[in-house]
Amino acid sequence: QAQLVESGGGLVQAGGSLRLSCAASGLTFSNYGMGWFRQAPGKEREFVGYITWSSSSNYTDSVKGRFTISRDNAKNTVYLQMNSLKFDDTAVYYCAAPLKPYYVSKRVVDFRSWGQGTQVTVSS
Repeated sequence: QAQLVESGGGLVQAGGSLRLSCAASGLTFSNYGMGWFRQAPGKEREFVGYITWSSSSNYTDSVKGRFTISRDNAKNTVYLQMNSLKFDDTAVYYCAAPLKPYYVSKRVVDFRSWGQGTQVTVSS
């Protein structure tokens, strides 16, 4: 099972930006799609976006045009660049690796390995 460690969360004003990082180990990173999810207080964990092994990406509608996922295979790291942050983006953000290589999904159940999460708080 992969080990994932997120970093980069914090407190930011609405309209600001943050970049989250997720360092992966224990898997052949370049062969894996990677997902980002978030969970707000009292809500279920939800899909934010994913990046495939070939660096294609897909996002939930609420973050399209504001969030960008990228990856650096040399560093075994995936990034989530968040711009124009809104109060509703406040959540714990998680990166995740799916059950198998060359696979991506928008469903929580399809991801086996999760980071510890990093808090993003957007003040209005």
